[in-house]
Amino acid sequence: MPHAHPSWTLDELAHAGPEHLDPAFVAGFDRKQGYPDPTDDIDAIRAHGVAPDATVVDLGAGTGRFALAAVGAFGRVVAADVSPAMLATIRGRAVEAGLTTLECVQAGFLSYDHQGPPADAVHTRHALHQLPDFWKTIALVRIAAILRPGGVLRLRDLIYDFEPAQADAVFAGWFADAAHRDPADGYTPEDYAEHIRTEHSTYRWLFEPMLTRAGFEIVEVDFAGRLFGTYTCLRR
Repeated sequence: MPHAHPSWTLDELAHAGPEHLDPAFVAGFDRKQGYPDPTDDIDAIRAHGVAPDATVVDLGAGTGRFALAAVGAFGRVVAADVSPAMLATIRGRAVEAGLTTLECVQAGFLSYDHQGPPADAVHTRHALHQLPDFWKTIALVRIAAILRPGGVLRLRDLIYDFEPAQADAVFAGWFADAAHRDPADGYTPEDYAEHIRTEHSTYRWLFEPMLTRAGFEIVEVDFAGRLFGTYTCLRR
């Protein structure tokens, strides 16, 4: 039976960003994201001993690019997202591809109730930044509880790998390098500025202690542009 969530738990749907609840925005989401290829994430999970019969949970699954690909690689795949519009897209794509085993759940980091044996891996991409830091720590503890000992967390997000005094220079370079001027084609400088103002990306030097305190060993880290971090972690 799913457990009751405390009355003080954050409303993740209210923090999901209104665009992620809009079917029209979701229809163009993959193009805006640049059609990310999940192959590296699947390979990284496999490289740490996650077998073909494993259970993998995708939190903040979005339009399902990882989850749909993972169905062919692992035994049980659960795609969880708080957005009904995102889940409708995943379900539709699963039907089109004949992927009858993919499980879809409307839930977020703070509300997903894992059913069955512990998961072997959890994947999440560009979703944890929707939560303020206090709630990130709660989310990471909950992810650790989902996983078996030695299970893998594969996480990508917009994380700041610089000191506070460097923010002006780093963000100015980020905006200048933005490849897109049309928001339908990708992220624009205005999109980046809105992210900084309204979402909850945190510093690397704050985030990594959250991971270790939640019970993870960080085994691989890669940063791009001092802004985008990719982590592979094992549950201790």
